[in-house]
Amino acid sequence: MASIPVTKILMYSHDTFGLGHIRRTLAIARSLRKLPATVLILTGSPLVGRFKIPRRVDFVRIPGMIKMTNEEYLPLSMKLEATEVLEIRKSIILSAAQAFSPDFFIVDKAPLGLKREVVDTLHWMREDLPSCTTILGLRDIMDEAQATIEDWESKGIYGAMEALYDEIWVYGHRSFYDPVQEYRIPDSVARKITFTGYIPRQVPSAAEVKQVRRELGLTDDQKMVLMTTGGGGDGYPVVNTFLKAFEQNVAPAGMKAVIVTGPFLSPMHYKEVAGRCETLGFQILRFHRFMEGLIGAADVIVSMGGYNTVCEIISQRKPFLIIPRTVPRQEQLIRAEVLYRRGFCEYLHPERLSPLAVYQKVEHLLANGTGMAAKAQEFPFTALEVIRARVAECHKGARVQWA
Repeated sequence: MASIPVTKILMYSHDTFGLGHIRRTLAIARSLRKLPATVLILTGSPLVGRFKIPRRVDFVRIPGMIKMTNEEYLPLSMKLEATEVLEIRKSIILSAAQAFSPDFFIVDKAPLGLKREVVDTLHWMREDLPSCTTILGLRDIMDEAQATIEDWESKGIYGAMEALYDEIWVYGHRSFYDPVQEYRIPDSVARKITFTGYIPRQVPSAAEVKQVRRELGLTDDQKMVLMTTGGGGDGYPVVNTFLKAFEQNVAPAGMKAVIVTGPFLSPMHYKEVAGRCETLGFQILRFHRFMEGLIGAADVIVSMGGYNTVCEIISQRKPFLIIPRTVPRQEQLIRAEVLYRRGFCEYLHPERLSPLAVYQKVEHLLANGTGMAAKAQEFPFTALEVIRARVAECHKGARVQWA
């Protein structure tokens, strides 16, 4: 019996800060492997090995870089100059692509890669592997419009999207936020865009949720508030305000809190937060490899509003409060405002952020979160279906050729 041909998909996720990129990439990879496909992920995440990697998915870990500012990156652990580490990363990316010879190459968020590190690979594919369909995956919102336009113009992003990519997938809904209009994307690029809808996340079973609650020592009548800041590198101000909310006000009866600080919270801040949690009777975790289970165990969630955390929460129809960051970009604030206007979340603008405001929002959601949970049923979680359909369509015949 002839074997079924397996599609080979190479995915790139630069992962210099936080957990969002690798979590999004893994969610897509888990879905694509069912085509069937073999997926190889190129990632700089130091935590990729902590996640459960399914069959037919594997990864190549490239040396880590850490983001200092929007333009400055330093080696995460190697005692080398940044330029040396970038050359190593660039070489590994190109070598992996040449050895793997993929049918599809999906680049997450950064069209040129970190410091242009995927440009050589994209050019090689154009010249020596023209059968490979190159795809750029963008989250729903990049940043506020003018900052994105200036950044893309200065780096030649519009030209790269036109010359180096066959398709562009926006993991959002055009009626929520329209990057074509907001970022003045030219027609020659806009016609490559598919709005996939949002990426749904794994929903744990009732038994798994019960097990997580048992592990946390929660009884059936207790309500759990989960506070999470993603990777945690920039999460301390939000955690600090959340703790102050319950240091200055008595927690509602039966409420328990679990704080997941993220693995990138500094040791100094983690020690301080741990001490304050002990005083309040809150539980603290640095990292949890089954965040879906923690979200499922929660009654209310407080988060910073990154793309992936939002998708994980709404997938489980949980009431939640977004406390967005606004530095170094406005993406989380814009997303919070978009979702709030449609009734999917509560949010606090940084100018109105205070311990009392956080306390009042949490208290309200604990008592009145059912409406928001029902609203979540309407959320456009179509991305994985659309992505699988696009890959299947492209793989049927010749790659789409753009004039």
